[in-house]
Amino acid sequence: MSEQRRIGYKWNLRQLMAQRNLWKTTELIPLLKSRGINLSNAQVHRLVTSTPERIPARTFAALCDILDCTPNDLFEPFVEMRAAKTADAPRRPESLGVTPESRIARRIRVIAPDGDG
Repeated sequence: MSEQRRIGYKWNLRQLMAQRNLWKTTELIPLLKSRGINLSNAQVHRLVTSTPERIPARTFAALCDILDCTPNDLFEPFVEMRAAKTADAPRRPESLGVTPESRIARRIRVIAPDGDG
């Protein structure tokens, strides 16, 4: 079976903040501003509470400086192995033994016991 590589990553900003006793997203705002990064409260909240799809390099560098960490501490890439769409699966249901005449699911009827109305 052919496979394709899918890349994922883990965003560790919240954990690193907690290790440095930064518990609120608002505590990060002045630290970023002192490094020339001006983000709104909402932007910083999203940066901390969710995994960003893209992040400016200056913001990434500022976070590493604030948290005294390396990029690898903040951002951990990993490889997920997934089956490719071109896997060797049967193309026709008949190859699996399924025909229009053979039912896979059957209809049932539930009958209440006597006296339950």
